Amino acid sequence: MPTATPTPLPQPPLWQPGPSEIQPDVKRRAVELVAALGAWPPGGQGVEAARARVAALGLPPALADQAGPLAPAAPEASLEVIVAQYGGILADSASVLVVCRQWTRSPDGSVAEGGTTVDVRLSRAEPRWTVTELHPGVAGPAAASPPAAVARVLAEPRIELPPEAAADLRSGTLHDSVPEAMLRLAGPYTLSVSVVRTGHPLDVFGTTRPSDHPLGRAFDVWRIDGMAVVDAATPRQLIASFMRDAAAAGSYNVGGPVVVPGAGNLFFTDDTHHDHCHVGFDH
Repeated sequence: MPTATPTPLPQPPLWQPGPSEIQPDVKRRAVELVAALGAWPPGGQGVEAARARVAALGLPPALADQAGPLAPAAPEASLEVIVAQYGGILADSASVLVVCRQWTRSPDGSVAEGGTTVDVRLSRAEPRWTVTELHPGVAGPAAASPPAAVARVLAEPRIELPPEAAADLRSGTLHDSVPEAMLRLAGPYTLSVSVVRTGHPLDVFGTTRPSDHPLGRAFDVWRIDGMAVVDAATPRQLIASFMRDAAAAGSYNVGGPVVVPGAGNLFFTDDTHHDHCHVGFDH
């Protein structure tokens, strides 16, 4: 009896930075590495093969040793980069948060779908920036009984969640303010979330100040009503309106690519937040 040909794994095109990006090749460099580590043809598994793929990019092969959940023991894998967002961008260093969905084939032919968010650290070099380290996120296990607001977020079609953000919600490690604000914002908007808790730098990049993300008190949105925050064609009025409504939903610290008047440090903008809106809470 002939052996059935296995269904091909999805092969999404590699994510590319658009024309409105700050330092687009920094993101491209991070995405290339993550794709090399998280996808391989049949028989291409294993750390030695991963090291060879990394070396082909002109990057240190030892980075393959930091792949963690990006490199499960599967004979074949494919990867989709949903979005690459800055965790921080300074003159000579950067953090790029590469948000992924991954498909893996088991030896028995079955396919599993998952994903992670990888904090890729880079430093300036010539002719291209180089990667110095990477930190793949590992979300905690699902809670036995998540809060009702979490169940509503997971079922809400106007809230788009990548795999790791959904796992963060299921883990029960977030403050109630996060899912409640998501639900409130999903009334007037469709929001595409990039990062919640896992995969974000522990400190605000370039500082020793703890970030609200690892504490379970923040989420980032990279697309509003189907339009990327980073895209210059996305109306600035829409982004400003979203930022004001995030504050009205209880956020004490709202970041984004536009200047929004407000008391104290309620609203802020910088290069890091050129590509997403940050919604943070103090409780």
